[in-house]
Amino acid sequence: MKPYNELKISFPSESCNEGIARMCITSFVSALDPTVTELAEIKTAVSEAVTNSIVHGYRGGFGKIEIYAKAFENRNLSIRITDHGCGIADIEKAMEPLYTSAPEEERAGLGFAVMESFMDKLTVKSTPGKGTTVTMQRKLSPTHNLHKLSERNSLE
Repeated sequence: MKPYNELKISFPSESCNEGIARMCITSFVSALDPTVTELAEIKTAVSEAVTNSIVHGYRGGFGKIEIYAKAFENRNLSIRITDHGCGIADIEKAMEPLYTSAPEEERAGLGFAVMESFMDKLTVKSTPGKGTTVTMQRKLSPTHNLHKLSERNSLE
């Protein structure tokens, strides 16, 4: 199925850019008329993925992070976050709650657990030495038809 809207952005792996990722995704998803809860969960999941790329993927070094989001007619959303950092040797282990590859930074190790809880589907692909791609999918709830309600009220 072909998306009816897409967003592609890339930015340096600076921690200040995590906020830019959140703002861009918020703007993109807002056009789909999500609930407040859906929007908060999606931007939190994106924030976790971007933070993982910065902290774990590049480990204090610098590189590029790419986000590719797609919106489909059936209110499905797909968001892919890619880095070209160190990669993950054991994805299964990395996805265990409380596991962290950066214990010296006092990380909670809950990033993937948060992403899984807020999205319908989470896929992680990684190659050591080449980077990681996190793909998240979410189906938004039906719209509330607020526009029809406001039109009807203005006619009365």
